[in-house]
Amino acid sequence: MKIAILGTRGIPNRYGGFEAFAEKLSLCLAERGHEVTVYCRRAFTRPGDDKLIDPRVRRVILPSISAKHLDTPFNGLLSALCVSLTGSDVILMCNVGNSPVAWIPRLFGKPVALNVDGLDRQRRKWGWLATAYLHFCEWLSVHTPTRVVTDARAVQAYYRSRYGKESSMIAYGATVPKLDAPTAPDSVLARFSLKPKQYVLYVSRLEPENNPELVIRGYEQSDVPWPLVIVGGNDYRPGYVEQLRALAGKNVVFTGAIYGDGYWELQRNAGMFIFACEVGGIHPALIETMACGNAALYLDTESNRETAGDHGIAFDRDEQSLAGKITQLVNHPELRAQLGQSAAEFARQNYGWEQVTEKYEALFAEMLK
Repeated sequence: MKIAILGTRGIPNRYGGFEAFAEKLSLCLAERGHEVTVYCRRAFTRPGDDKLIDPRVRRVILPSISAKHLDTPFNGLLSALCVSLTGSDVILMCNVGNSPVAWIPRLFGKPVALNVDGLDRQRRKWGWLATAYLHFCEWLSVHTPTRVVTDARAVQAYYRSRYGKESSMIAYGATVPKLDAPTAPDSVLARFSLKPKQYVLYVSRLEPENNPELVIRGYEQSDVPWPLVIVGGNDYRPGYVEQLRALAGKNVVFTGAIYGDGYWELQRNAGMFIFACEVGGIHPALIETMACGNAALYLDTESNRETAGDHGIAFDRDEQSLAGKITQLVNHPELRAQLGQSAAEFARQNYGWEQVTEKYEALFAEMLK
């Protein structure tokens, strides 16, 4: 099949979960013999990117408007118009914000699957107007694409009960790459003076709904000897990142956004992981840390319970609750080992990229019929 993936900021990943998803899924589909094209936004590309991407995956780089409220709508429209004039057989759109343009390729006989992710309108970064618009996009997503894809049972159940719409539930994937031991002087661990298995890791875009402030305050109250390593940034609100830095103590390490081998180096060598996102379905960072065999604390939400369940420890939206559980895990290596082993096995059975790719492949074939 000739498959086009659009709606993300592009590959290689320099932003978040959808971009990591597009990067890995495009490669897996190409390895199965499909012709895959990923539409990218120029602001997120760099010279030399072709060396970082498998040559079997083609990129189309289009302009965008680098503003929080205009970036996705403008690039989504442009990508939908461009892909409609190509020889693509089937299209995978990412992000519910692209539902207003999902009908365009269908006018040219191209079926469209729309991965809506979680309920984006619930993010605290949006004002009332943007929230209302995303609510409208959510309603449109039931009507404009050929098929809707949800990545968690909780989101699938929401679409069924709210709109009477059946969606294809396909979770995110996680496969840990093989890496050399972090001994090089330019390794991420060396750069930030971190000792393997002796730091607490938090990975997320630094936005209010991902609760970095809760994580920092809970960590400070725990008074554990391990540093807290915060991986992530905020391209649209750098001032918020500065507020977090001012809140944090001397044992909190801000690395900024890290991707590729450096990201996996941090995941594989973490002593434990904290996940505090409250919006969305299956989150990449959580299942990737599980695949690495890390003991994880996760914010107690329906989707997070679905993702990790008994293979991690839930905490309430309360600093003292989080502090107590950080202390518990740091002080009990046998519990960390038990949780890590259980999480790795669960991730292997439920979140392998081969399984995810097979499901998308079957969905695309069904849409073409």
